[in-house]
Amino acid sequence: MKALSPVRGALASALTLLLALSLGFVLAGPARAATIDTNASYVLVNRNSGKVLDVYNWATNDGAPLDQWSRNDGAWQQWQFVDSGGGYYRLKSRHSGKVVDISGRSAADGADVIQYTDKNATNQQFRVVDTDGGYVKLVNRNSGKALEVWEWSTADGGRVSQYTDLNGANQQWQLVKLVSYPDPGYITGDVAAHDPEVTKKPDGSYLLAYTGDNIALKISADRTAWRNAGVAFPGGASWTYAYTNGSNTLWAPDITYLNGRYYMYYAASTFGSNHSGIFLATSTTGASGSWTNQGLVIESNTSDNWNAIDPNLVVDDQGRWWLDFGSFWSGIKMVQLDPATGKRLNSTILSISGRNGGATEAPFVYRHGGYYYQFVSFDLCCKGASSTYRIMVGRSTSVTGPYADRNGTAMTSGGGTQVLAGHGSIHGPGHQSVLADNDGDVLFYHWYADDGSSRLGINKLGWDSAGWPYVY
Repeated sequence: MKALSPVRGALASALTLLLALSLGFVLAGPARAATIDTNASYVLVNRNSGKVLDVYNWATNDGAPLDQWSRNDGAWQQWQFVDSGGGYYRLKSRHSGKVVDISGRSAADGADVIQYTDKNATNQQFRVVDTDGGYVKLVNRNSGKALEVWEWSTADGGRVSQYTDLNGANQQWQLVKLVSYPDPGYITGDVAAHDPEVTKKPDGSYLLAYTGDNIALKISADRTAWRNAGVAFPGGASWTYAYTNGSNTLWAPDITYLNGRYYMYYAASTFGSNHSGIFLATSTTGASGSWTNQGLVIESNTSDNWNAIDPNLVVDDQGRWWLDFGSFWSGIKMVQLDPATGKRLNSTILSISGRNGGATEAPFVYRHGGYYYQFVSFDLCCKGASSTYRIMVGRSTSVTGPYADRNGTAMTSGGGTQVLAGHGSIHGPGHQSVLADNDGDVLFYHWYADDGSSRLGINKLGWDSAGWPYVY
């Protein structure tokens, strides 16, 4: 626990008074009880710093400290209010399932604030007290102290503690209710899929490719009923074995119909490795067994700071071909392709987004209006119902960037505006793609059910008045 400053209380009181005088208002007592939706998830934004209440370092264990961090709407920044009766609530982390707790049932100023298994104890219960401007204080039932950001910190990682209620801005929180997301649209038949990508065939039907042994395929006549259509390479893909350690499992195919031919880029790798290769195959029908290996397009090795997986072909408004790809490491990359061969045109590798080595992957660039939109998946895939994948987006007037989110944060600096996240029994939606169809733009992705199985998700994609996508 950080040592208490002997003048801290006096300084805080003085600062609070100066704030009140400078803004021309008298600090008032509680106005009315805040309206809390116990079925919703909230992020808690500190009035002083603009940062949000956060479980430090994505921890899931009892005793993990809470801090403040720049808002990213991750599950570790989402809280559900659980009614304890008498006007008190527990704040339950969506990430860990634990609740906000004053360590050791302390009643002291500066006590540690942690997460802990929900015991419905008084040191885990908080009264929500309105202040002004839509902010509230969270007063602990056991200690009577207010939840605050220690010493008025504005830094990422700033410590959260409790302190005597001074009504300071560092003790005030805005409860931002997160947008509820629609469930996946109704589909039938063979709906198991992971890393799906869809193209429309000349006859109006749909061809879907997804991660599996030798690249799995599905078809649908109406985008609702899906059936298995075999695999792209029934005889295996021995040319990829140097990257898969002899496995037939191939990842994240990207399938596009152009100029009377299907182009499929796909990745060969092993989990956690960046010794990876992206290959190209082509077909005139898209049917199982009709695909011809066109060879390696790009590879990454352990000496590289990027990873050649999750390819996506995009054709810009000038007819130029580009391949975006990548994950983790130094983020998402882009190379230019020769339309005549589908292979690299030059040796230049561009960086178009990244999270400083953090979890981002599955890029998909889609042109709409005057912008190119880069969709990516943040956080963790492939953990069944524990997956935290979520779909993010930024945009640029150029296919090569720079891309920025709705708030203007560069995607190369971790920016991204959330489009779809897990909710209820829909876990970890991600590895998305967008298809322009006759009835509008359609978002395809995978998600995990409560039993851990991965399934195909399909929703319509709309665009708001500012040109940002939303799911419905």
